[in-house]
Formats: sequence, structure tokens, C-alpha cells
Amino acid sequence: MMSTKSWGIFKETFSHNNQLILVDFLDQGQSDFMDKNYDITLQAEVLLGLIKELKLSKVNLLGISYGGEVALNFVAKYQELVDRLVLFNTSHRTSPWLKDIGDAWNLSKENPMDYYLTTIPIIYSPKFYNENRKWMENRKGLLTSTVFNNKKFMDAMERLTISAENHDVTKTLVNVKTRTLVVSSEQDFITPKEEQIALCDLLKNSDHVMLPNTGHGSMYERPALFTALTLGFVNAKNLEMTIL
Repeated sequence: MMSTKSWGIFKETFSHNNQLILVDFLDQGQSDFMDKNYDITLQAEVLLGLIKELKLSKVNLLGISYGGEVALNFVAKYQELVDRLVLFNTSHRTSPWLKDIGDAWNLSKENPMDYYLTTIPIIYSPKFYNENRKWMENRKGLLTSTVFNNKKFMDAMERLTISAENHDVTKTLVNVKTRTLVVSSEQDFITPKEEQIALCDLLKNSDHVMLPNTGHGSMYERPALFTALTLGFVNAKNLEMTIL
């Protein structure tokens, strides 16, 4: 559940030939904190409001993890507003597996180190985590001394996690015709590749890419590939090419 500040290294490249619009949803980053629980479908309405406010007739939509779930809820209801859809490490539903992971996160939120150790290691592949120990230790020190030690932030994280508990667009996605790229990670321990294979089966106009030796945090582990896949798909003049 990143914020737009996580996009620092990507802004220049993504905005080179595109209008880049980054969104912090409710309870994220620079957007307002909520004072009660809500459902993830509300975030899709926030996105609709932004598109209307900016007077955009159609957009290319990129969503990662929670943002991808918001994007799925959005395209299931407003597919006429989406030209192409790119989803990284996203599931069409909150499975019992993911629900219990989220419960563990929320139960650990009162202790910064507990929360870090419960949430962060499983975001990355073992290879990345083990080979970048200094960076991970610096992250541990930073997060546990700042945001994970901030009650207002942690309450927001709990609400965000709860908001996705009932996420399930299985039935509504069968009507979506938007051209979609689904990117999975071989070692995603939060949204396993099997869930994303099932997502592709639901999205009849979709393509699927699997990243080997990569975890849930694929945009951090493979930033160049994340960029190339997204921009290549979004900016391709024609996606209907065939030799037949």
C-alpha cells in the first residue's frame, strides 16, 4: 500500500511521452485520513471523481497490489473510461489466504518492529531480500522509527487492509473487454501467481507476463522491467498485430 512518494525514481521516464497522474487514495500519502472503516469500492469512486475533475475522456490505468484492486473495481464499473489497463501483483479477490495475512498485519500494528517483521519480508523475493541486507536494514530502521511508530498512520493502514477484506470482482470482470496486461511474480507470497492466472482467465482480452525470481514488490526489485513492460504496453500504437 504505497504512496505516490514511492514513484520518485519513475517520474521522469513515465512522464517523458505521457501525462503521468499519480493518485494517493483515501488513507494514503497526502490524501485525507478517514475516521471510520469503508470498502475498497469507495476508492474506485475517488478515481472516478478525479477523472471527471480533470475532464479526461479516457485513461490508461496502472495499478499495483491494492491499487490494482481499486483499478479492477473501477474497470468493472466504468470500462468505457479505460483505454488500456496494466496490473502488477493484483488479485481479483481477497482469498482466505490473503485475508489471514491482512489480519496478522493488523494484529501486529501496535508494535513497530512486529509490524515490520510481519509485513515487509514477505513483500520481497528471498533472493532480493538476502542480497540487499544493508538496504533492508536501513529500511527497517527508517520505517520502525517513523511511520510504523505513528498511530495515525498505522490506523490508516489498518483501515486500508480492512477495506479490501470483501474485495471480489469475480462475477463482474467477465463483462470487461478492456485490453489488459497482467504481470505476476514467481515468488509473490501475498498475491500468488495462481490467483493472477485466474484473473487472466476472467479478463478475456488480457495478456500475462510472469517475472521469475521476483517477489510481490516487483516495481522495486525489477524497476527497469516494470517500466519497460508498462510503457511498452501503454504506448504501443497497435496491440492487434498478427502474422495471420
